[in-house]
Amino acid sequence: MITKRIIPCLDVRDGKVVKGVNFGGLREVSDPVALASRYSECGADELVFYDITASSDGRKLFTDVLRRTAETVFIPLTVGGGINTTDDFGRVLACGADKVSVNTGAIKDPDLVRRAALKYGDQCVVLSVDIKRVDGVFRVFAKGGRENTGLEAIEWIRRGVESGAGEIVVNSIDTDGVKGGFDLEMLAAVCDAVDVPVIASGGAGKTEDFITLFQSVPGVDAGLAASVFHFGEIAIGDLKKELRRQNINVRL
Repeated sequence: MITKRIIPCLDVRDGKVVKGVNFGGLREVSDPVALASRYSECGADELVFYDITASSDGRKLFTDVLRRTAETVFIPLTVGGGINTTDDFGRVLACGADKVSVNTGAIKDPDLVRRAALKYGDQCVVLSVDIKRVDGVFRVFAKGGRENTGLEAIEWIRRGVESGAGEIVVNSIDTDGVKGGFDLEMLAAVCDAVDVPVIASGGAGKTEDFITLFQSVPGVDAGLAASVFHFGEIAIGDLKKELRRQNINVRL
């Protein structure tokens, strides 16, 4: 049986971890290196690290915090933000990342995923997709959820996997930071469309939300969250013990 993963997400702006609601209203939480170290020690399976304003600011992802984080933690690290070329993939991997997450860069250059997968391998390429319902249709948003691309999300994800994306992160803008549960409808649609690992992001508010996620959408490989972990509302160790009690296979 495949082990389900629990992944904290560190959204970083100006060198600090921040968190908001529906991709807005950001407030500072902590130093990313210290927070990453704590998560590594308390049982997180992986970490996701986003420089959340790199794309909207039109700059490259800063690497100093990334280097210090990679030197501190010893679990897989996925990094994204300002990834626009295959050179950006190489730069981030050289700083210690295990996987590189691309979102806006792939929208601007749809062939980027294919080129990166050919150069670095499918296992290094993560397609992160910010999705919001618009008139009942799943639409892809860019630049940190600020810009509606008009792309239909499920078809965009399918194309990304065909191009070589080895993993998909589904960020539901509708449920982000609301703590009312994961977007099960959206996640089921994505899992039905592709056969690579799918990571659920946006909406976790309590332990039961993770249980519901894995039981209701068994195709989901991992649950990603930020604020409930950052503010101590859910302890990762306790969460994983409860998942195991519910017969959900996790690494303790």
